[in-house]
Amino acid sequence: MRAVIQRVAWAHVTVESKRIAEIGEGTLILLGIEDADAAEDIAWLSRKIANLRIFNDEDGVMNKSLIEMNGDAIVVSQFTLHASTKKGNRPSYIKASKPEVAIPLYEQFVEQFEKDLGKIVGTGIFGADMKVALLNDGPVTIMIDTKNKDL
Repeated sequence: MRAVIQRVAWAHVTVESKRIAEIGEGTLILLGIEDADAAEDIAWLSRKIANLRIFNDEDGVMNKSLIEMNGDAIVVSQFTLHASTKKGNRPSYIKASKPEVAIPLYEQFVEQFEKDLGKIVGTGIFGADMKVALLNDGPVTIMIDTKNKDL
């Protein structure tokens, strides 16, 4: 699994001119899934994101997690995170899971993340043409890949 985590002042997701998810201060998570992903990836990534200390404390130091600040979150599926640009100019998405594999893993991730946060999170609609708007706070943007935990 690959995730791009953005600390946001606000974010929202719109599908067919209808706003389906909206948050204030928190995180917008773009989630890419590949066939090799499993339950261990879901559990590890969910805990990691929920506990990332990327929010400012009283001294302006990034020392608080999403859990500690009781922030909100939106999780949006994004197969393009697995794009390969090795050959030519057209990205290949061969590593990205097909919907029959990706949808259950995406839903499991959202469920686990809600458990770890102790609250409901917003989501996009898998496979929909989504418009995602956000105000990146900081800016703080972090990439995590469960297959390359050194990133």
